[in-house]
Amino acid sequence: MTSILEALQPHPEDRLHLRMHRARSVILTSQELVEIRAAQRTFEGAYMRTALSQFSLALVILKIFTSEFYAIGALLACYGAAVLLVAVYRRYEGNRQFFDSWEEESAIMVKKRRFRTSGNSVGLLVVLSLVGYVALMVLLWRIGS
Repeated sequence: MTSILEALQPHPEDRLHLRMHRARSVILTSQELVEIRAAQRTFEGAYMRTALSQFSLALVILKIFTSEFYAIGALLACYGAAVLLVAVYRRYEGNRQFFDSWEEESAIMVKKRRFRTSGNSVGLLVVLSLVGYVALMVLLWRIGS
């Protein structure tokens, strides 16, 4: 439940601007649209394809193999769901990549343009993958012994 003070704050996208327009009401040029679509295909599409491939592999393992491999299938399904959440987070972070921020400094509105890499989502995916691979090795070790 949001408090009254939070409800009175402006929408977060109202602080992001492009060519003096708020992010929610901007009309993009064709070059900007091409750049945004390329970033979506490259980054967001890769995360989504990875999540779908993990779901598919989990389904194959759960359907074809015996019950001793069910833990591996469940692990891959959980990993796919986690990659899907990272894809959503990456999209949220990527929406801020093309806009400027206006911040108040000494009662004057100052335009801030910061380049933000996707290091947060990449770091999150690296940690998630390492945990997933370690868990997979432990499960394979248990099956083998």
